[in-house]
Amino acid sequence: MAGHHILIVEDETDIAEILRDYLVKEGYKVSILENGQKVIPFVRKQHPALILLDIMLPGMDGKTILKEIRTFSEVPVIMITAKVEEIDRIVGFELGADDYVCKPFSPREVVVRVAAVLRRAVGTARENRLSFGPVALDQDSRVVTVKGNQVNLTVSEFEILACMLARPGTVFSRARLIESVQGYSFEGYERTIDFHIKNLRKKIARYLPGRTFIKSDYGVGYKLVE
Repeated sequence: MAGHHILIVEDETDIAEILRDYLVKEGYKVSILENGQKVIPFVRKQHPALILLDIMLPGMDGKTILKEIRTFSEVPVIMITAKVEEIDRIVGFELGADDYVCKPFSPREVVVRVAAVLRRAVGTARENRLSFGPVALDQDSRVVTVKGNQVNLTVSEFEILACMLARPGTVFSRARLIESVQGYSFEGYERTIDFHIKNLRKKIARYLPGRTFIKSDYGVGYKLVE
């Protein structure tokens, strides 16, 4: 995905510059912001392809920034955090993060994650339209509807739903969803699928109140049911 514009929001200059150098080497265009107050105006004007967003920032914290971004954009966001407690990850995913990395991290790992998220965001031109019951997904336009109502999904949510819609009724393990959706797997990542599923259920339930569309198969994974 060389040439795409990546925004790094990080107040630790050394970390930001290392990430920039690795990403530039891969052919990306990179911008750096150190103050949270500058992020929203920048995103509205520049429309970056992906954001690497630190949680702890001066001016405005990363979670507040992400919440605001999700009111007007589905741009992929990878959270950067020094906090490894599960609650921080849960909050990030509930607000619409696509991925996260914990400090200290390998810059190469971050580059891999950036490439994987961008591949899912950009996708390839496909004509196939997937549907099951009241839910329909167009892989070309990347539009999802529930009973005719358009539902805005993050990149990760879209790809998880597309994977499951391709084989309704099939139980997908967390590991299988990660492999299908992310294209890679790092230790500790399987739990993030639960957060994305929770968000998907909430968005679909808005138009299917009282109905179960994504069912848990406890100890195994998830499947679509009518």
